[in-house]
Amino acid sequence: MPPVIDTDLCIRCGRCAEVCPSDVFYASVKGEIPAITYPDECWHCNACVEECPQEGAVRLRIALPLTIAHKA
Repeated sequence: MPPVIDTDLCIRCGRCAEVCPSDVFYASVKGEIPAITYPDECWHCNACVEECPQEGAVRLRIALPLTIAHKA
């Protein structure tokens, strides 16, 4: 599942698109909210979340099969 961009918090810097190693944000224009062009290419590396200067503007949705069940 691709990253989710909160349009209210996004400052349109484009850093998430620049740092993405799998070009999920291909053809995004700096100064605009990044477009998630190839959502299936996301491999949940968290680089976009870490690079974003605005806390909470980008978050990852981890697909259920990728989560680890934990039994306490």
